[in-house]
Amino acid sequence: MNVRGWVAWVVVPLVLVLTGGCERGEAPAGAAKAPEAKAPPPMEVERVAAVRKTLSLRQEVPGRLQAVRTAEIRARVEGIVEQRLFSEGSEVSVGAPLYRLDARALEARVKSARAALDKAAAERLLAKQTAERLKGLVESDAVSRQEYDQAEAQLKKSGAETLAAEAELTRARIDLEYASIAAPIAGRVGRTRVTEGALVGKGEATHLTTVEQLDPIWVNFTQSGPDLFRMRRAIRQGGAKPIEEVEVQLILEDDVEYTLPGKLQFTDMAVDPQTGSVALRAEFPNPDRILLPGQFVRVRLAMVTSEGIAIPQRTVQTSPQGQIVLMVDENNKVVPRPIKTGGFSGQDWIVLEGLKEGEKVIGNGAQKVRPGAVVTPKDAETPAAAPGGPGVPGASGSTAPKPAS
Repeated sequence: MNVRGWVAWVVVPLVLVLTGGCERGEAPAGAAKAPEAKAPPPMEVERVAAVRKTLSLRQEVPGRLQAVRTAEIRARVEGIVEQRLFSEGSEVSVGAPLYRLDARALEARVKSARAALDKAAAERLLAKQTAERLKGLVESDAVSRQEYDQAEAQLKKSGAETLAAEAELTRARIDLEYASIAAPIAGRVGRTRVTEGALVGKGEATHLTTVEQLDPIWVNFTQSGPDLFRMRRAIRQGGAKPIEEVEVQLILEDDVEYTLPGKLQFTDMAVDPQTGSVALRAEFPNPDRILLPGQFVRVRLAMVTSEGIAIPQRTVQTSPQGQIVLMVDENNKVVPRPIKTGGFSGQDWIVLEGLKEGEKVIGNGAQKVRPGAVVTPKDAETPAAAPGGPGVPGASGSTAPKPAS
């Protein structure tokens, strides 16, 4: 046997033995055992206490802006547009000229109506003189009574024709005035819908342009029936301002707060049976024309000031069953609790049901844990008194919570 054959005869069986030992889970002699994996420690969460404080109920609802006045400028007589007298998007005053129509045909109609009136007036004068002459003759039986009656009838007929001619002349003059189209209200004029040379007013009142009054401006929105009733009940009980003094603020589409406050102006008298909401309207000053009709905004109402329970917004979660908060039981397990809220006050939710003063809920870390998980709770420091939130007048700071049992 050569050297190569002897090595194969010794090494191959040895490899098979070692491999078989590894497959059976047998560690080679002298090998160290791997350390067992330890379970991670419970996650640390921060708990915040529900506190009683002076709350200013604040709600945000979607709304849409509307011009206080809108005038559609239309052609009231038939004619050719001769000239446009305004710049699109500019401010116009009451009576400012906007368009001028070709008025030659209208001027001719005025002249014709004036001539018809002169003719009718002359015929009436002749009929009057005839009736006066026949009146003296009929008394002396120089003419028949029938001739005198015919003269009286002709006088009345000519008088009616004179009145009709006067009305036709007045109408012709009005139509001539319509050839110069002016702004009926002050505001911002929109784009023109016609150009010079266009025939307008033929068979219809052609829409030429629109003028809208933008200062002040309205915002229309709706509020749920229960919220409106809650506000009115607070007003009756003396816990809120009168509805005409409720402060209204706007949040624009870019999440920027409009600096000028508004006031409620209109509340519908009925609840929409399909939506269960009530239509409301607020008025805002708009001196810089920042707000435009048709723009969507969010309306913020600071309505009711009263004592109540509040918790930070971050602690409230929404589930298919409604709003919940997460709490830690005596075994350090996370448990959910359903609550009922009633709107915002600053950065806090107003809690109507489900929590008492001093009870603690999970704040930081609430999004990372699930019900049933074991956690390590850590109580947050009690904050100092602070205002109820920006843009909410009348809200005071929170009081220190009672220690939870």
